[in-house]
Amino acid sequence: MTEPESIIRPTPESEAELAFEGALRPRSLAEFIGQTKVRGQLQLLLQAAAMQNRTPDHILLAGPPGLGKTTLAMIVAHESGRPLRMSSGPAIQHAGDLAAVLSSLVPGEVLFIDEIHRMARSAEEMLYLAMEDFRIDIMVGKGAGATSIPLDLSPFTLVGATTRSGLLPNPLRDRFGFTAHLEFYDDAELEQVLERAARLLELDIDKAALAEIAGRCRGTPRIANRLLRRVRDYALVKGSGAGIDAVHAALELYDVDELGLDRLDRAVMRTVLSRFDGGPVGLNTLAVSVGEESETIESVVEPFLVRIGLLTRTPRGRVASRAAWKHFGMTPPRAEHATLGLFGDDL
Repeated sequence: MTEPESIIRPTPESEAELAFEGALRPRSLAEFIGQTKVRGQLQLLLQAAAMQNRTPDHILLAGPPGLGKTTLAMIVAHESGRPLRMSSGPAIQHAGDLAAVLSSLVPGEVLFIDEIHRMARSAEEMLYLAMEDFRIDIMVGKGAGATSIPLDLSPFTLVGATTRSGLLPNPLRDRFGFTAHLEFYDDAELEQVLERAARLLELDIDKAALAEIAGRCRGTPRIANRLLRRVRDYALVKGSGAGIDAVHAALELYDVDELGLDRLDRAVMRTVLSRFDGGPVGLNTLAVSVGEESETIESVVEPFLVRIGLLTRTPRGRVASRAAWKHFGMTPPRAEHATLGLFGDDL
C-alpha cells in the first residue's frame, strides 16, 4: 500500500533535533524541578494506584504555557509503567475522532490531551461517559432507524492539559480525580532548571550568567531553556565563553531586556505610554495600533505585563503603571493632560 504524498517523513537531522529536545525533559518526578506541591500530590496518587493495582485517577493539569504540563503527563506514564498516547483538543473536532482514539487504547494506557478545552462539544459529551464508566455509545444509522451501540473501553487514565481551565464545562472538570494548578517559577528554581539543561548541553557557564538568564525568562522553564540555547549558539559562533558578557550580548541580539520583555511586549508598552499618554486604552484600539490581533495581545502579551506590574486592566481600558514609565525612562504626563478614557470604549 503506497503512502500519501502529503506525509513528510522526518530526516535524520530532524530526528536528532527531536531527540535533543526530549533529552531536556525530566523523566521522573525526582528529576522534575519546581512545582513541589504538585509533585508530592502526583507521587501520592501514583503510589496509591500502584499499591492497589489499578489505573491512576484522571488528572487535569492547569496553568500557563511552558510550565511542564506535557512533561508531567509523560512522567505519569513513565512512573506508572504504562504506554502513553498523545493528542490535542484542536485535533478532536468530532465525536468520531475521539471514539477512534478511545477504542484503540490498550488496558491501563495513559491518554494525554493537550489544550483539552478546545475539543468539540460533541466529543466532550462522549468523554463524560468514557471517563466515568469506561464505555461509549456509538450511533449507527440516521433518523428513526438510528441505533445506539454500547462499546466497552479498556480502563485508561486521561491526563488533560489546559491553559484556560475556566473554559472547561463543569461536568468534564468534575470527572477528573485530581486537578493540579501549576505556578510560575521563581528565580532560584529557574537557576536549577538552567543548571540541569547546561549539563545536558555540555555548556560551561558560570553562576552569574545563569542568574542573569533566570531573571529574564518570565518565570517559565520553556523560555529558560530556549534562552540558554541562544546563549550557547552565541558563544559557539563568536568563539567566546558563556559568561555574563555573552549573556548580555546574546539576549540583546534577540531583543530580550532585563525584565524579559521582548519586541512585542515593548511595542505594546511604548504604544500605551507614548501614543495614549499611559492610557486608558481599549484592547481593540491597542491591537490595531501595534498591528497585532487582539487575541494575541490579550492571551500572549498582557498576562506577563500585568503580572510584573507594568500594565493594569481597568473597566475603562489598559493603563500603564508608574513602574512602566520608570522602566522605559519616560516621564508621566501631568494629570490634567492625561487621557480621560478617550480610548477605552472598545474594552
